[in-house]
Amino acid sequence: MTYADFVTRLNPQTMIVKPGTKISMKDFDPDYKSDFRKSEAKELLQWGVKELAKYQDMLYAQDTYALLIVLQALDAAGKDSTIKHVMSGLNPQGFQVFSFKAPSAEELDHDYLWRSFKALPERGRIGIFNRSYYEEVLVVRVHPELLTKQKLPPQTKDNHIWQQRFEEINNFEKYLVNNGIVVLKFFLNVSKEEQKKRFLKRIELPEKNWKFSTSDAKEGQFWDEYMKAYEDVFNHTNTEWAPWHIIPADHKWFTRISVAYFLYEKMKSLNLGYPKVNEEHYKELLKAKEILETEE
Repeated sequence: MTYADFVTRLNPQTMIVKPGTKISMKDFDPDYKSDFRKSEAKELLQWGVKELAKYQDMLYAQDTYALLIVLQALDAAGKDSTIKHVMSGLNPQGFQVFSFKAPSAEELDHDYLWRSFKALPERGRIGIFNRSYYEEVLVVRVHPELLTKQKLPPQTKDNHIWQQRFEEINNFEKYLVNNGIVVLKFFLNVSKEEQKKRFLKRIELPEKNWKFSTSDAKEGQFWDEYMKAYEDVFNHTNTEWAPWHIIPADHKWFTRISVAYFLYEKMKSLNLGYPKVNEEHYKELLKAKEILETEE
């Protein structure tokens, strides 16, 4: 199978939210897997992981761009396993993951983007936000009582706060892209039925117990509210410079090859390459070679 055949079968355009359009979550099928077989997808991912490692090496050497991957999803959608499998071949020296949980007391004493600024990847590196600043227009919106903990001025706590944050996030991402930090955003779209199956598995298997808490089940009761909040996020923060990708997540193996594809295409588009040394540096290399070859 050629790469062109793979792309045709994957049909990636169905996973990209086109800037300027309004979408409905009902238009995105969490169970979609095209006509791929699981065994076939695993082989494709192995090839993809090797290619990503090559591009990461050039990204690190060139030291011009950084890549920020934003992973958003509901619980049990497969964020951790996607990171584990897609990034399995990357050099840890040029790769970092930050998981954003409930803000600490220190973080609540700053603006909501402060902790994200601190975690941005350096040039030449890939950074992953496992959940991100988007929680501020998702979980905080579904649970508005969390706003009271953020010590905001009274006049900001009205219905305009969500639109205000959408604009701030768009400006933040534009700032990042303008400064060479490429933003790649993924939503792993798991169905309510599949999430329930994965929750039950975490309860039934002892080695999975640690991954489940009763709060996970309670959050499931807000499914419709979260879907509405996500839909609003996509319709307000999907930009030319940082578009959203809605990835089917009911089949983890398909999720992985889809994320790997978009990551590969983005890195390929950056025209990465190894730095070329100037003539003076090259002459020094030849001298060093001569010294090494004459050593006994």
